[in-house]
Formats: sequence, structure tokens, C-alpha cells
Amino acid sequence: MSSTPDTRPSTRVLIIEDHTLFAESLELALSLEGYDVRRLALPEVGGSMATLKSTALRSNARIVLLDLDLGRFGDGMGLIAPLARAGANVVVVTASTDLGRWGACVRQGARKIISKGRPLQETLSTVRRLHQGLPVMNSEELERLLDAWRSERMVTDDMRRRLELLTPREKQVLGALIEGHNVREIARIGVVSEATVRTQVKSILGKLEVSSQLAAVGLAHHVGWQHAG
Repeated sequence: MSSTPDTRPSTRVLIIEDHTLFAESLELALSLEGYDVRRLALPEVGGSMATLKSTALRSNARIVLLDLDLGRFGDGMGLIAPLARAGANVVVVTASTDLGRWGACVRQGARKIISKGRPLQETLSTVRRLHQGLPVMNSEELERLLDAWRSERMVTDDMRRRLELLTPREKQVLGALIEGHNVREIARIGVVSEATVRTQVKSILGKLEVSSQLAAVGLAHHVGWQHAG
């Protein structure tokens, strides 16, 4: 009695996702379609982004479904380029709605970005097309994301330019605000009057073109600014 040949896809798919329920849903759906699915374990204690990268590269996956926000491990975007260079088709599946960030993922080598708000079938369809060697992003979508990335980069560059206008002392004060200190505490730490600190804060807000201390801190966070000393 002859056996029917197994025509199921054998493509290896790696899931890098810190939301367990979502990862399990993807794993089950892809397994049912016959894919060789692996889920990269994100340890609750220990480990680092470097460890995740080396483990992901050793998986030799042809398709990687990657979340951007990996909990305590931080931004998963740094995994895109190494995986793409290794020959993996990286599909970002994210809750982020920031099109500039999506464009940055494309710049790093992602083949497709899918919102977690979309039906699961869209992710499965993308995996199928990649398995078949078909395109998963048209030129209009690509240009839209790259335009968003360029716009975001211009805004970010302008924010960095404003931060560079701050004097060394103003940078110290902004650093203290980021750490959660108020004017009174900054004055005590710097052995200066509160009036002096208020003047410095006013100057910071003016140079950064924002109207509140909270907005100044938000601007610094947005560009990843950190005071060195």
C-alpha cells in the first residue's frame, strides 16, 4: 500500500514575542498549517538582547515573526538587520501605530509590518506568501512607510538640535528633571536658590520650544537623550 507524500510546508518560522497568549495563538495556527514553528523563550530572569539575537540567529529560521516591544528586553528593532542579513524574512507584528517606527523597520530590512489589531489571517497569509516566494508589500505601502520614517527623522533631528542649545548646567537640570527631581530638590543638590533653578528651567523650556517640564522630559525621552554627567 503506497503512502501519500507529505506536501506540508517545512519552512521554519520563529516567533519572538513577549505576550505569551498572542505567541501561542500564532504558534498553534502556523503549526496547524504544517510549518516548523519555534517560539523563542524570553526568560523572566537574566538574559539580554544580545543573547536573544544569538539564539534567534542559531534557529536558522526562514521567516521570523517579531514583536517590537519585548518587555524588559526593550526594542526588538535591533534584531531586524542581523536576522535579515542572515537570510531571514522578518515580519514585524506590533501593537505600535507609529508609522515612522514602521518605516524604520523597513529600513532595517523588515519585509512587512502588521498591526496586532489586524486579523490573525493577515499574518498567516503573509507567511504563506513568503513561503511561496511572493512579494508581501507593494511599492505604494513601502513608499508611505519610508516617507513616514523620513518625516520622523526630520522631527527627531530638530529635537536633538534644540537639546544641543542647552548649556552644561541646563543639561544637568534637565537630567535631574528626567530623574524625577523637582525644583526644590534640584536647588538643594546644586546648592543654589530655587529662583536660580526656575530661571534655568524657563531657559530650557524656551530653547526646547515646549511649554512644560513634562513636555521637556518627553522630548528628551523621544530622542533617547541622556545627560552624560
